[in-house]
Amino acid sequence: MVLTMVDSLQRNVEGSIESLGKDVIFIDKWPWDFSGDYKWWKYMNRPNVRLSELRTVTDKSELAGATAMVVQLGNVVIKYQSNTAEGVTIFGVSNNYKNVRSFDLYNGRYFTENESENGSNVAIIGYGIGETLFPNLNPIDKDISIKGRKFKIIGVTAKEGESIIGNSLDQLVMIPVQTVANYVRINSDRANAQIQVKAANGVPLQMMEDELRGIMRSVRKLKPWEEQNFALNKTTLITEPLKAFFAVMSVAGWIIGGFAMLVGGFGIANIMFVSVKERTNQIGIQKSLGAKNYFVLIEFLVEAIILCIFGGAIGIAMVWGISYIVTNSIHFTISLTIGNILTGVLVSVVVGVISGFIPALSASRLNPVDAIRSK
Repeated sequence: MVLTMVDSLQRNVEGSIESLGKDVIFIDKWPWDFSGDYKWWKYMNRPNVRLSELRTVTDKSELAGATAMVVQLGNVVIKYQSNTAEGVTIFGVSNNYKNVRSFDLYNGRYFTENESENGSNVAIIGYGIGETLFPNLNPIDKDISIKGRKFKIIGVTAKEGESIIGNSLDQLVMIPVQTVANYVRINSDRANAQIQVKAANGVPLQMMEDELRGIMRSVRKLKPWEEQNFALNKTTLITEPLKAFFAVMSVAGWIIGGFAMLVGGFGIANIMFVSVKERTNQIGIQKSLGAKNYFVLIEFLVEAIILCIFGGAIGIAMVWGISYIVTNSIHFTISLTIGNILTGVLVSVVVGVISGFIPALSASRLNPVDAIRSK
């Protein structure tokens, strides 16, 4: 159970991060390097990315498959008649966002190029927002209120489920980035803006990163000796440090599991000692008929191993049941992998051998005459 939980947590976290795009570079003012020497005071004074920079990157990049700008506005209240959704995140996105971050629409359509360029008051809401504001209605063509302004709903994203890092579209509302620019200065600190660049098919991410670095330094007129005032982020900056963290968690899981194996081992040893004592007379008869010491040793070892394998099978069945219940109740995927099942069986065999060896050894060394006379 411990190993399954650690593995499942790692897969869920890494899967949520990689859903941002393993082949995407995020141009931002804030780097995703959360080491001890994080110079936030310097990064804070960096300029935000601009729409003009998006156009330049789109025109000059030869390795990009798609480019988009995303402006994030958090903790927004959305209303439809008497229904309210609080703490909603607004994503202002350019028209190509659908090509950078793949997602499906449950209902409706995506923004047209004219709607994106003209800054129309149209919106695509997440599945969860739709359930909150329109429990019994079709949201398409309905008007919602965002900060006192009316937006027409043209689409609803398909349900994605909860995400550990909060990047699920279920609780988001997307509007054209040009519409955000009509109400908020994108280069201000109120807007968390970034340019997302997806690599073309077959293009190494490092090669595109080098190209984007040159383009952005040219756009911002940075001299060769000047430090760059932007960050090029990618998901590996988060997943690589997490691997070390989960490696430590895995060791901790083995230590916790070790206590369970220790208790189980003592239990099996006690059972085997009782079994040897109850069958001492039978062991004496076996040895008097010619049974060798190694035969008696193997007999009791196999019995100990079978006991442990049965116990391990029950444990694996319990883990599978718990995994099924948790996965279907809280939308946190817990998967019992073949690797963990084999590990459980192997550990059961090892515990059986270790805990059953001394009782089996004592049985194999019994004197046949003394064993037959025992009661």
